[in-house]
Amino acid sequence: MRHMVRHLQPGDLRGAMRLGLRAASDLTSLVEALHAEIAAVPLLLEPLPNGRTRGITGLVYRSVRGVTQVVGTGLDAALGWLAPRLISETPSTAARCAAVAALNGVLGDHLAASRNPLAIRMQLRRNGLALRLERALLTEAFPDARAHVVVLAHGLCMNDRQWTRHGHDHGAALARDLDLTPLYLHYNSGLPVSLNGRRFARLLQTLVEQWPVPLQRLSIVGHSMGGLVARSACVHAAQLGHTWLDRLDAIVFLGTPHRGAPLERGGHWFENLLQLSRYSAPFARLGAIRSAGITDLRHGTVFGPGSEADEAGTHIPPLPSGVRCLAIAASLGRRAADLKDRLIGDGLVPLPSALGRSGRGVPPLFARDAQWISYRTNHLDLLERSTVYAQIRRWLEG
Repeated sequence: MRHMVRHLQPGDLRGAMRLGLRAASDLTSLVEALHAEIAAVPLLLEPLPNGRTRGITGLVYRSVRGVTQVVGTGLDAALGWLAPRLISETPSTAARCAAVAALNGVLGDHLAASRNPLAIRMQLRRNGLALRLERALLTEAFPDARAHVVVLAHGLCMNDRQWTRHGHDHGAALARDLDLTPLYLHYNSGLPVSLNGRRFARLLQTLVEQWPVPLQRLSIVGHSMGGLVARSACVHAAQLGHTWLDRLDAIVFLGTPHRGAPLERGGHWFENLLQLSRYSAPFARLGAIRSAGITDLRHGTVFGPGSEADEAGTHIPPLPSGVRCLAIAASLGRRAADLKDRLIGDGLVPLPSALGRSGRGVPPLFARDAQWISYRTNHLDLLERSTVYAQIRRWLEG
């Protein structure tokens, strides 16, 4: 118990309680929907819309949901008063940050919509601490601020502290080897990519306006989903007339699913399969428990809710004009075109998607000399391989 309390922050108890009560309510609805389908007489009696039951049975299910809501409201109010008095405000541990980031990746849109205290708010950070983007405070925090800033954007279910892997951090290494200042984006990866992109664009505009010295060069390194968020930010910045886009010199994409991720497509296919039978349809709700951020990975959605063309994966916004963009992909294979290389890529993102290639007559996103592959490397190894870092450094030096 003492070990668990060490990781808790004020609001964690309320957030966990709200999720537990929501799970209890949803499970009640799932059981009722299955009950309604089984109890219905085929061709004679159909269940009520939304899987509801009638009569005394329906009253029982409504009572369970009502009691759950009343109890939840009382507990939420009590914990709102009690939590800050039980747990002191201390820096969040790495274990807590990782757990909250994973939870946001899976349920982040629900957490944000329900104003759950566990929902992550987008911030720029350094050493795991949020930065207030005001010139005086930034001057104090960065007495040696450089005119070149690189922002590192993490991937799905991850956080800014997880750029450090096995003792290596691309940002810290770049600060050591090049004349630049690294900053780290921390965001709710369960929100739609386009929403995170718009917020990222606004954050970068504020950064440019408040940075202690005139910011001459801006670079972005995006891992996995972080690369999609960076591309989305560029689209929003162009539409909003942001000036930071004029200072953007380079983007390095690490294992970014520009053409989508097959694992999310598999989840979508399984959800549709469950809908084929009236008796399995209620369980499709379980398959649907994944965030908007995850579903955006199906086709590598970058901007907007997705038109029919976006859903088909045939329309992908181009890379930002005048910005040097490098795609670094990983492959579990030993060499080009072996079985692992062709079928599974880095284990999560296939090579054609990470390199922005398509076999449907769509021109590739990246020029030949802006593509690089790290073999015998998985998706997370991209965060630590010295050969990968060498490519990032070379590109940002340019």
